[in-house]
Amino acid sequence: MKPTLGLALGAGSARGLAHIGVLKAFEEEEIKIDYIGGTSMGSIIGGFYSAGQELDKLEKLATHLKWEHLTDITVPRKGLIAGNKIRDFFDLLTQNKDFSDLQIPFVALAADIETGEEVIIDKGLVADAMRASMSVPGIYIPYELEGKKLVDGAVINRVPVSPVRELGADLVIGVEVSHNLIHGSKVNNIFDVIMNSIDIMQQELAKHKNTGADLLIIPKVGNIPSTGLDHAERSIDLGYKAAKELIPKIRKLIEEWDNNEKDK
Repeated sequence: MKPTLGLALGAGSARGLAHIGVLKAFEEEEIKIDYIGGTSMGSIIGGFYSAGQELDKLEKLATHLKWEHLTDITVPRKGLIAGNKIRDFFDLLTQNKDFSDLQIPFVALAADIETGEEVIIDKGLVADAMRASMSVPGIYIPYELEGKKLVDGAVINRVPVSPVRELGADLVIGVEVSHNLIHGSKVNNIFDVIMNSIDIMQQELAKHKNTGADLLIIPKVGNIPSTGLDHAERSIDLGYKAAKELIPKIRKLIEEWDNNEKDK
């Protein structure tokens, strides 16, 4: 009996496009993913994939995407960007699907900005969950869902391994794109200030907080800026290469789990 396999896609803004490459490698190697969880950009890629979007289409979209396609600047009060534009974008690409309509069971992570609690979103419209999970504090207005004001889940849990296990995964592969970040990018505006600050926070979390994954894939995307959508092709390629390098270990992990179950 093969174990059920979960994939926990981590936060990392534009670096998170590497998740597309990771998924490509899994498809190519015919390794079935039974569950997916995502935080921030991980929730976006995971949500699209769970809703049935083909990877080649996601890759083409990513390489042509620009921030102006996704931003609607508002009068600053709780954030600089209203987020309605990106919410509509999510709705379009998930085809207005509810969690119960997904091809692969999925969960998104957000944080309640008022209580500091981790919020696991696994019901309702997938687009709502994605919008909440990627609401970078100070940039996007917190997303209100079921009476809670939600922000980027990376504030609490950058690689949502535990929630994927709770879905039912026997083994969970994590994808960490906030590791070994190379700082030194220019700060030209308030967006850069906020994103660089979050990058620093994420790197410290990556150093000191174990994700708990059975295996961690770490694409070498540390030198890609958090706002670097123009580096999409390279991010995807680095994600693909990192996953391909670990395929033997993933197969061994699956085999060992299977053998242990047979011995029980």
